[in-house]
Amino acid sequence: MSIAQNKKAFFDYFIEEKYEAGLVLEGWEVKAIRDNRVNLKEAYVVIMRGEIFLIGCHITPLGMASTHVRPDSTRTRKLLLHNEEIAKLIGKVERSGYTLVPLDLHYSKGRIKATIGLGKGKKQHDKRDTMKQRDWERDKARIMRAHNKR
Repeated sequence: MSIAQNKKAFFDYFIEEKYEAGLVLEGWEVKAIRDNRVNLKEAYVVIMRGEIFLIGCHITPLGMASTHVRPDSTRTRKLLLHNEEIAKLIGKVERSGYTLVPLDLHYSKGRIKATIGLGKGKKQHDKRDTMKQRDWERDKARIMRAHNKR
């Protein structure tokens, strides 16, 4: 079941591979995510010291958060992947010009997981092609609906 999606990622990047990663979260973050107070729009994934981190994911703390914890809504969160997957991602990102993009947050067996995508950036003309294709699909559906009503 999906919690939050980064729809802009599919507009800005050609996503070639997807990986499911666990997240290191604090208690208040889990409660806020379960209350749908999360935004992935400006989030990105970086590799530092052989580990993968999610940066810029905004989790709005609940009003009833504990008094002894100071919630930081955009703190850097570690992503959990197998060593082989991390090595493979490091190789592709450093050599091939790929980038890591967070695609969505979802539940898997009661745990909160992040799907990250390995993608290449789209050029401006590719984005225009995507918009044209989306408009054509919308128009085609509209024409089909009008035709079926007759």
